[in-house]
Amino acid sequence: MGDDAGAVRSAVLSLHRATGLPMVFGGALNGRDRLRITELVGNTTDSLSGLVVRQGNGLGGKAMATGRPGWVSDYPRAATISHDYDRPVGREGLLSIVAVPIVVRRQVRGVLYGALREPLSLADRVVTAAVQAARDLEQDLAVRDRADEAMVRYGGHAAPPGPGTEASATAAARWEEVRAVHAELRDLAERVRDPATRDRLREASLRLAAAGRLAPPAASGDPAPPAGPVLSPRELDVLSYVAIGCTNAEAAQRLGLLPETVKSYLRSAMRKLDSHTRLEAVSTARRAGLLP
Repeated sequence: MGDDAGAVRSAVLSLHRATGLPMVFGGALNGRDRLRITELVGNTTDSLSGLVVRQGNGLGGKAMATGRPGWVSDYPRAATISHDYDRPVGREGLLSIVAVPIVVRRQVRGVLYGALREPLSLADRVVTAAVQAARDLEQDLAVRDRADEAMVRYGGHAAPPGPGTEASATAAARWEEVRAVHAELRDLAERVRDPATRDRLREASLRLAAAGRLAPPAASGDPAPPAGPVLSPRELDVLSYVAIGCTNAEAAQRLGLLPETVKSYLRSAMRKLDSHTRLEAVSTARRAGLLP
C-alpha cells in the first residue's frame, strides 16, 4: 500500500489547505481490516503517528466498516463509537472529528480525518470538503489501478507483427487494442489532480510506446541514436488519438478540447516531426518510440 500512502499524503495536504482545520490526518489500509495513520498535518504530539485503527473500532474504524463518513463533536463523550483510541486522541487534544473512508471498487483503501481541539459542531462546508477530498482521491486511485492493469496486460508486448506472420490479423487487432489503451492512459493523465499520479500515468504511456518502438535497438558499443523530436503532453495526446483513427472532432470530444485546439496541437506535432500528413506524423512518432 506504499503508493496508496503517497496518494493519501497529497489528499491530507489538499484538505488542510481547503479547510484550514487545525489538524488533518489519514492513512491507507495496512491489511484487510486495519489501517495505519501515517500522514499528519498540524499535530502537536506523535500519539497518532503510526496508530493502527481496526475496522469497527473508533470513529475511523466505524467509517471503514460502514463505508460512510462519520463525525462527532465531543469525541470522549460520543455514544455512537467505541473508545479504543481515547488515549492517543486525548493526548493530541482532539474533540471534534470527521472521518471519511476512501472507497474504490467497493473496497475501503484508507480514511481521511479532519479535527478541531474544541467541542464544536463541524461546519457543513468542512464536512463537504472532507468528503470531496476523499472522492478526488478515490478517482485518482481508480485511474492508477486502471493504468496498472493496462501495463500488466499490455506492457510486455514486443513490436507489432509485420505482414505475413502467422495469425497476423489477430496479432494486429491486439496491437490496436494496445494503442487504444495508450491513448486512454494519455487522456486519464490529464484528468487526475494529483501530480504524482499524473506523472506516473504519463510514464506508463511512454513505456507502452517504447515497447512498440519500430527502430531496432542499438548493439552494444554502437553510438547512441540521435535524440528524437520532443512533443508536448497535449501534442502527444492528440497524436495518440489520431493514431487509432479518430478524426479531429472525435479527438476533441474525447480530450475535452475544441476542434480548433486539436488542429493547432496536430499542426505543431507535424511540424516537429517534419511530416506533411497525419499518417506520416503517426509513422514518424512510432519510429521515434513516442507511440506504440
